[in-house]
Amino acid sequence: MTKIGFAIVLGATVAAAIGPLVVPFDPAVQFLEYRLSGPSLLHPFGLDELGRDILARVLSGARVSLFVGIVVVSISTSFGILLGTVAGYFGGVVDEIISRLIDILLAFPGLLLAIALVAMLGPSLTNVVVALSLIGWVGYARVVRAQVLRTRELDYVQAAKALGAPVWRILSVHIMPSTFPAVTVQATLGMGSAILSEAALSFLGLGVQPPTSSWGMMLNGGRTHLLDAPHLTIFPGIAIAVLVIGFNFLGDGLRDSMDPVTSQNS
Repeated sequence: MTKIGFAIVLGATVAAAIGPLVVPFDPAVQFLEYRLSGPSLLHPFGLDELGRDILARVLSGARVSLFVGIVVVSISTSFGILLGTVAGYFGGVVDEIISRLIDILLAFPGLLLAIALVAMLGPSLTNVVVALSLIGWVGYARVVRAQVLRTRELDYVQAAKALGAPVWRILSVHIMPSTFPAVTVQATLGMGSAILSEAALSFLGLGVQPPTSSWGMMLNGGRTHLLDAPHLTIFPGIAIAVLVIGFNFLGDGLRDSMDPVTSQNS
């Protein structure tokens, strides 16, 4: 499962990187006289409602999806590790405040909260990243906090405290590295979630704006042609499903490999 997920993610990344060099059509160029044409040798994925090459737009949309996933996961992971470590190590009032903030954010469905935030900030790729990052750190903070609560009671951490090691050294050398395996798994799964959320926001018109390509926006544009031109939604839909499944496979495989019980049983 890990190899399959890694192959899918690697393939999507390579396709997004070299796609414009391989596909001879610009994703914004229109061939209005051939609009809604089906797949052919010249246009393997067909043309959309404005006569734009769907293959070129799918590859361009892959760049947007991977960009959003990487940036959102990077920001969310950074804030999650920081706040989770502070809450788990210091405890007391600090832990109470951060834990209550986590509970408040978890009380709202993540996608609905993201829709509300982007609606207030305005539709754009930057605001999508901001909104998804503001709600994405919660899961990482919970995972890190739980790991820090366990690690801070271990003997080597207590020994470092007894020897007078400064707090920053205890956190950076002895505690935070223990959270990296769990955070890695969470981040891999979070990539798929961020890509799916970006597609949903773009489908609703709250994500990237034309002429930039987005898989969600392509689905929205093709929903009025489901009967006469189903290829408008089939190919971007497959792209979303395959990439999200790839990240989920990769995350599940990493989680199994890092779980001692699962690894021993297998």
